[in-house]
Amino acid sequence: MTHPLSTPQAPLAQQVCTILIVGAGPAGLSAALAAAPAGSSIVVLDDNPAAGGQVWRNGAGAAPPGPLHRLQEALARYPHVRIRCGTRVVAAQGSRALLLESADSAWVQGFEKLILCTGARELLLPFPGWTLPGATGAGGLQALIKSGMPVRGQRIVLAGSGPLLLAAAASATQAGAHVLRVAEQSSWRQVTAFGAGLLRWPGKLAQAATLLHRAYRCDSFVLAAQGQGRVQGVQLRQGRRTYRLDCDRVATGFGLVPNVELGRLLGCATHPGAHGAPVLQVDSQQSSSLPHIFAAGECTGPGGAELAMAEGRIAGLAAVGQHAAPAHLHARAGWKDFANRVDRHFALRPELRTLAQSDTLLCRCEDVAYGTVAACSDWNDAKLHQRCGMGACQGRICGAAAQHLFGWNAPSPRPPLSPARVSTLLLASDETGALP
Repeated sequence: MTHPLSTPQAPLAQQVCTILIVGAGPAGLSAALAAAPAGSSIVVLDDNPAAGGQVWRNGAGAAPPGPLHRLQEALARYPHVRIRCGTRVVAAQGSRALLLESADSAWVQGFEKLILCTGARELLLPFPGWTLPGATGAGGLQALIKSGMPVRGQRIVLAGSGPLLLAAAASATQAGAHVLRVAEQSSWRQVTAFGAGLLRWPGKLAQAATLLHRAYRCDSFVLAAQGQGRVQGVQLRQGRRTYRLDCDRVATGFGLVPNVELGRLLGCATHPGAHGAPVLQVDSQQSSSLPHIFAAGECTGPGGAELAMAEGRIAGLAAVGQHAAPAHLHARAGWKDFANRVDRHFALRPELRTLAQSDTLLCRCEDVAYGTVAACSDWNDAKLHQRCGMGACQGRICGAAAQHLFGWNAPSPRPPLSPARVSTLLLASDETGALP
């Protein structure tokens, strides 16, 4: 008898590959290309409908960028490399297999070596009105525009910290929106010092000059989004002055939080990164604390596409038993220096911890207010007694915010890592303890 909540499907036999790569962004594709000449069977997974990750996301509103196109062309020459997009990791099945789900099937994928290139997500900090329709993350706005969401003629305000604000502003402007303000919380002194240091990276300096927007303001941050039923305006502070801008959308971004849930579930060690968020611990060959698992890209610490590609190449070579060339190691070191400069010059100011009011939602999945959570002693207390983090995102948004606001440890990952069909969960082996 079919379970009433399951979708009938024919379970696929367990598949096995030599190298499994989770994430088809800059790091994952670079790892696959580095490992491919060795002839090993390689499978690259990604939950997005197309390869590219968040950095190279493309769609109706954006063509594939040059680096992505070149990597895809190079990988097409290796028939033993398969890229499976639209595929999510549901759970671990022991130490050398993952339970996977796509739109129409589910299966267990075994592997000898695993390379985690799981990327990062935006750090969203709560402020009054941040859950109104029309309020998104800065990267989220960019992704929506690239996917074809129309913004022509709309008035948009971006606020937060870091280079992503300018990239999102450029995407919005190219799509016909009116960017009224790019509010950077870091001071002019810090931003100027960062810009001066870009002489070491001429390409980044040229890119910054291209992206610089006339609405860019430093020492400025959002106080509240306002409106009836949706965003109609935003209140900002610049220096000692507080003012309002009427707008149709507000997009905020306060940095990136590495996606380490799968690595932690598998037992990989982590250490604190930027904003105190955990990153996967790796050695000089991008090997994790488990000898058969490697990691590269933003999950080991945000640093941009160039650093992710350098780390991916090193991880791919290490997975097939080869050492990276000195040029690869030199490139990684240089881009790590760049990432450290970003972290240092765009460090978040203490005032951002005080934006939320008592009735401001912290957990938007379960409608849990900031004031309710602030009275808790730690994450487990907030989860057990207030249902914080019990919703669809499983604490990925509110957990990262709570860690920054209160200094709490990140929530412990539990399977399933993403929503899955009941029929998929039934494929999990009881022997592995993968699912409760």
